[in-house]
Amino acid sequence: MEEKDFLRRYALLLQYNGKNFHGWQKQPNSITVQETLEKCFSDVLKKETHIYGCGRTDTGVHARKYVAHFDAEYMDKEDLARFLKKMNSYLNTDIRLLGIKMVANDFNSRFDAISRTYKYYITHHKQPFYDEFSHLVFVPLDIDKMNTATKMMYQYEDFTSFSKVHTQVNNNNCKIMYAHWQKKGEYIIFTIKANRFLRNMVRSLVGTLIDVGKQKISPDDFAEIIQAKDRKKAGTSAPAKALFLEEIEYEELKF
Repeated sequence: MEEKDFLRRYALLLQYNGKNFHGWQKQPNSITVQETLEKCFSDVLKKETHIYGCGRTDTGVHARKYVAHFDAEYMDKEDLARFLKKMNSYLNTDIRLLGIKMVANDFNSRFDAISRTYKYYITHHKQPFYDEFSHLVFVPLDIDKMNTATKMMYQYEDFTSFSKVHTQVNNNNCKIMYAHWQKKGEYIIFTIKANRFLRNMVRSLVGTLIDVGKQKISPDDFAEIIQAKDRKKAGTSAPAKALFLEEIEYEELKF
């Protein structure tokens, strides 16, 4: 049997508008990105195909760069180019495939990722054309105090206070590599990079840091919330519509 007769593993780079999806992960009675892709891939490949993502995204969260992997029969570069074009014509406009390439058969889009970067967009003004991608906060925010609180995250690893309860993870430790608030035009943008994120973590962090910006709590209060390891101490989760998964990094995979 020749090498091309074996199933091979492929990495997939894609982006999606999360507005019409109940998150990434397949679940009963809901439309998800994973389910949509698996149905389309199975139809085109004429074989049941399972697609595994680099992680969950909450309902309504968007992704500019999301990596997944799947197994299929051997395809050379020309086959892959044709397949990519066909899939993009098959999928609706909420999902766009950006690239596909053959990888080692032990590649895992979730466990091989070394970092993930999210961005969150806040505005003080109505955005008629971009409302579904930003969070409107009428009250002025003290960005300096928000960044003072944000820097405190580097001192900690356990972010239980910002995680959904009863999640199936071994621990709530995350290594924050970068976190910063920046004013850019009409937007206040929060960028955060870490080796991993807990469920709902970025949105609950943003909601709590907005409370710092509104001067409802101080940066020291924010540190105490982290130390408490209690979700009830943190602020309300910010809306999902303004959150984007921006980047996924791997040691070897490049598109």
